Amino acid sequence: MTAIDFSSFVDQLATASGDTILPFFRTALAIENKRADGFDPVTAADRAAEQTMRALIRKQFPDHGILGEEYGAEHTDAEYVWVLDPIDGTKSFISGMLAWGTLIGLMRFGEPVFGMMNQPFTRERFFGDGGAARYRGSTGNRDLHVRGCTGIDDALMFTTSPLLMNRDDRTAFGKLEDKVKLSRYGGDCYAYCMLAAGLIDLIIETEIKPYDIVAVIPIVVGAGGIVTTWENGPAQEGGRIIVAGDKRVHQAALELLAG
Repeated sequence: MTAIDFSSFVDQLATASGDTILPFFRTALAIENKRADGFDPVTAADRAAEQTMRALIRKQFPDHGILGEEYGAEHTDAEYVWVLDPIDGTKSFISGMLAWGTLIGLMRFGEPVFGMMNQPFTRERFFGDGGAARYRGSTGNRDLHVRGCTGIDDALMFTTSPLLMNRDDRTAFGKLEDKVKLSRYGGDCYAYCMLAAGLIDLIIETEIKPYDIVAVIPIVVGAGGIVTTWENGPAQEGGRIIVAGDKRVHQAALELLAG
């Protein structure tokens, strides 16, 4: 069984989670903070959407594992493991902004094999299997392809916020930020999809968790991009992440962040 066999089920998960989330969006929503040393919000929408997806997975694939942001790990030694972030970009969500989405990833033997980012408010879905990536939305359906970028000085770069980085990582990021053509903050999962769509060139993040990155790896790679750690290793475990559309930009970012 290949990852593509799961694509219709991923659509079911996206539809069900979106139907659960949308009644909460742009409403007077209670917000809890998950961190004592910062602000990491969670809402009833996050929890309800993850519960909805977990219930569907347990019913359809009882032998599969699940790793989710809100309810943790369940049977993650299984051949197939679903990696869920019900609302990636909760800070945007609670602000009524659009840079959020539901991340649904599937791993097989520890490797990401299928991923989707669903934005139910804009009715957009970005998905890929590492070999190809596609967009489906109000403007139609199309293949996703990264764009070429000759060098770091011509790159458009995103990060969620340098304030999320520790002091050393922020200093290293600053060296890179001085070199790129344009640096922008925010975006969360939406930034990865815009890179896959050929609209931006580079994403730099730290403190990434598996549920932040697993679903977007098959999308970006399927569109022709590169996803690694700052050490140029596999990214599915999270940590410090480099995502690039062009290998020249990726190599330049690796060198600047290392030195």
